[in-house]
Amino acid sequence: MKSRRENRAVEGTGYDVRLLFPVLLLVGLGIVMVYSASSALALKRFGSDFYYLKKQALFAGLGICVLVLCRHLPYRLLRPLAYPLLAVTLLLLVAVLVSPLGLKAGGSTRWLRLGPLSFQPAELARFALVTYLAYSMSRKQGRIKEFSIGFLPHVMVLVLLCGLILLQPDFGSAVILTGLTWIMLFAGGVRLSHLASALAVAAPLLAYVAIQKPYRLQRLMTFTDPWRDPAGDGYQIIHALMAFGSGQAWGAGIGQGMQKLFYLPEPHTDFIFAVIGEELGLIGVAAVLFFYGMIICRGYGIAREAAEPFGALLATGLTTALALQICINMAVTLGLLPTKGLTLPFLSYGGTSLLMSMASVGVLMNIGASR
Repeated sequence: MKSRRENRAVEGTGYDVRLLFPVLLLVGLGIVMVYSASSALALKRFGSDFYYLKKQALFAGLGICVLVLCRHLPYRLLRPLAYPLLAVTLLLLVAVLVSPLGLKAGGSTRWLRLGPLSFQPAELARFALVTYLAYSMSRKQGRIKEFSIGFLPHVMVLVLLCGLILLQPDFGSAVILTGLTWIMLFAGGVRLSHLASALAVAAPLLAYVAIQKPYRLQRLMTFTDPWRDPAGDGYQIIHALMAFGSGQAWGAGIGQGMQKLFYLPEPHTDFIFAVIGEELGLIGVAAVLFFYGMIICRGYGIAREAAEPFGALLATGLTTALALQICINMAVTLGLLPTKGLTLPFLSYGGTSLLMSMASVGVLMNIGASR
């Protein structure tokens, strides 16, 4: 009975309101918090405190259009696009490194400059990898247990993507892609012995990459004790923790936070969760966690109810990609993981991240409506 009621609710509106409602609410909250977190910074840099607000509102409008488009395009059209999408992603990642269009910021070259717009191919890489893995594994269900069929080709694609992303360098995105691939291979039925062996090899390799560069090693040392260098590498996480602490239960109020006033670097992007903690308090943080939980639970519910393997694996991958990014960003902001440059989906400032997140939600809705 419950399933029939849920189906009627989806068919009556054309959209899964249990997924759409928390997404739109978070996007709306993101616009408000981006303005609150960036107004002083925008006024200093560009002479207008509305600079980031206008761009985020534009991204949100485009994101809603992308969501609607992906909701109504049959997700099965992604099958023949899996390999072309992967090839385009690889070309874009190479272009970031070798073409004059590559845009360097903060010591990393992660963006492509296309006129007045910039685009981060690593965000597209997650979507392309999920689509490729879902398509490939759904075709190989009969032989998914074989090492050379179900495991090796997928890991080779992962290594190629991660290699290009690490050259930018973007260690955080490489970690997300690695975890995402492992979870999707597990969900697709790859042998646990193959996955365990890969984990045994990948863990020391990632550890080596993490300490290979002096700045990464310094971040790890700062992570264990940020107060050892409070004016240097520990500055960002210390002020993030101060923001959470000063927010207490109810917060200081929207626009009343202090850490965004040139204490917390780039508060409207990677550390917007700290601004939410200061201005909305424990209640606001709990509400954000609740709505993210709704999105993740509904995404995995759609995967469980999907009519065929490709849809189930695609929904699993898209939901897992969002969940990993959410968890890692929040853990970094709370000092539970070393500092990484990752945005918080639907809330942080950033056009590429928001558009890809909205596209993922649209595809999830289409899978849910097609069951």
